[in-house]
Amino acid sequence: MNAHEIDYAIYGEEMQYVEIELDPQEGVVAEAGSFMMMDDGIKMETIFGDGSSQNKGFMGSLFGAGKRILTGESLFMTVFYNNLVGKRRISFASPYPGKILAIDLTECDGKFICQKDAFLCAAKGVTIGIEFSKRLGRGLFGGEGFIMQKLEGDGMAFVHAGGTLAKRILQAGETLRVDTGCIVGFTQGIDYDVEFVGGIKNTIFGGEGLFFAKLQGPGTVYIQSLPFSRLARRVLASAPQGGGKDKGEGSILGGLGDLLDGDNRF
Repeated sequence: MNAHEIDYAIYGEEMQYVEIELDPQEGVVAEAGSFMMMDDGIKMETIFGDGSSQNKGFMGSLFGAGKRILTGESLFMTVFYNNLVGKRRISFASPYPGKILAIDLTECDGKFICQKDAFLCAAKGVTIGIEFSKRLGRGLFGGEGFIMQKLEGDGMAFVHAGGTLAKRILQAGETLRVDTGCIVGFTQGIDYDVEFVGGIKNTIFGGEGLFFAKLQGPGTVYIQSLPFSRLARRVLASAPQGGGKDKGEGSILGGLGDLLDGDNRF
């Protein structure tokens, strides 16, 4: 194997974390900000790109880092190594409520395509690259632009899905239509395109957006029930305007609470 062979366990329900067991000289690469905790003796190193074998040398590392800019990610990633004798454990946490999905790339013919913000961590040696869309419609209206992330290699990778995770195995020619933001990822055999919803009433009053993703088999698709973009919109919509205190919603006194608090404005 080119990638390090790691053992792991996933803990939790709504806010999960993955614990990875590293043998001596084994390593794991992760996005900045996903680290949770680690045993003594693990060395942390910040690198350009993903540090895979495909990005050796300064120019290779620089090219790998440049690819990450296109996906909206940081130039740098973090690698954690076990430099001591004996096993050591390190954990990475979900950024928001949902599920962590373990992907064995050897079972995906060496490649898995995912949303650009879904990747959490992977065994050292897995390549974290970009997947360009070859179709104009998908690039313009797919919700994530022309670019998605691709994970390549023969090791384990871990991605995060918001809310509840659904897995669908599509047979050859079988089609599934999905909200563009609800896609977590899919195997390379899946044909992915974007379609217009159609119909004037659907377009104006449907409330589900103008486009949806069309996924066609054969292959495996993973769907999330709560994309972060949807969660963020709901939070912003419920936030008090102008920085004021909001005592109306869920309050026994309702608007009267504002009067008693002296916060009523005319």
